[in-house]
Amino acid sequence: MTNSNTDIRSSAEKRSRVSFGIALVVAGLAIYLLFGTSTQPGAMTTFGLNLLGSQAAVVPDLVVPALPAIYLLAAISVFTGAYQLARGIRSTGWLVGILTFTFVTAFLMWGAQDKSFNLTGMLQSSLVRATPIALAALCGVISERTAVINIGIEGIMLMSAQAAVVAATVTGNLYVGLIAAILLGGWVAAFHAFLVIRFKVDQTVSSVAINIFGTGATSFISSRFMQAAGDKLNNSGTFPIIAIPGLSKIPVLGPVLFENNLIVYLTILLVVVMHILLYYTPWGLRTRAVGEHPKAADTLGVNVYLTRYVNVILGGMIAGIGGAYFTIGSVGRFDEIMTAGKGFIGLAAMIFGNWNPIGAYTSSLIFGFADSLQVKLQILRVPIPSEFLLMAPYILTMIILTGVVGRAIPPAADGQPYEK
Repeated sequence: MTNSNTDIRSSAEKRSRVSFGIALVVAGLAIYLLFGTSTQPGAMTTFGLNLLGSQAAVVPDLVVPALPAIYLLAAISVFTGAYQLARGIRSTGWLVGILTFTFVTAFLMWGAQDKSFNLTGMLQSSLVRATPIALAALCGVISERTAVINIGIEGIMLMSAQAAVVAATVTGNLYVGLIAAILLGGWVAAFHAFLVIRFKVDQTVSSVAINIFGTGATSFISSRFMQAAGDKLNNSGTFPIIAIPGLSKIPVLGPVLFENNLIVYLTILLVVVMHILLYYTPWGLRTRAVGEHPKAADTLGVNVYLTRYVNVILGGMIAGIGGAYFTIGSVGRFDEIMTAGKGFIGLAAMIFGNWNPIGAYTSSLIFGFADSLQVKLQILRVPIPSEFLLMAPYILTMIILTGVVGRAIPPAADGQPYEK
């Protein structure tokens, strides 16, 4: 049996090495054929490193000769692929990083040739656009770590977004709106937990019902009441940008990391706190034990039902913050179906991040980057139809799910009801 397992593992590692090697070689050839052959000799690409209105110190823009840079990136990709085929690189993360960096950078060089592309602005936009995705992913992580699937995050975020803007508009206080969103998210998640834990309702069915109800209820309230009331119910304003003294003056990193609103900072704080709680506290150990082997956890005195209730409700409250981002954290008003699938993308980020808070947040940044990139490329008017650019985040979601599902390992008891 041991020899058989070793052979299977060796075979899988060999296939993975060959697959990554071929992918890198193909990517290098694609960079040359798609971007190198259509880039004008002598063209220069300017990457802006300063953000208008930022407190950061001004630095010179980065000006790069486009064609030589594209050739260099193609060569790096091909060389790495050849080395992978010949010797193998153990770190999958490095391989994915090289593949992504070379192709995306070459694409930017080609798209922005003889133009100026504000790199700092795009990085800041990526962080902001990743925020609701990250909050959805964190909701999924904390729920599924106790083996309760919650794909109703989209519906929770939509209802919380509406609750936040109505509460903030009526009271004139954005913090009241944020609290309303958190409480509503927790309440809806508690209802989901009650159905799936107490009555053993299929977790996917319950989640889908939440999504359907959330979409229908918010659309009805918006068209029936909020549009008629105008600004009396749908004009909350947004949280102001908070610049952290000293740190916000750092070039490039200052505007990206230290000039954001409350919800962006709160998201980063939640990632750090959740990672510490899950992996360095008794509560986290009990949570992971319930997700992996609930019977063993029960035998050792862990209250499986209570742990699942608490985690699912906490996840709903985090999703509520994600919903609040869309209204009081972004545009200051509610529009129908404004979450636009970010809850589902958050689930993909959770899987890509291997049910780990930091991994989920890092994956969310990738999706946020794709979302920000398609907006910037439309501004640059690259010769790609806008419809294809709008599809970019969702295409990335499908690619990641296709490549990751089967490799990422969920909690062993994920989705299984527990009978004491």
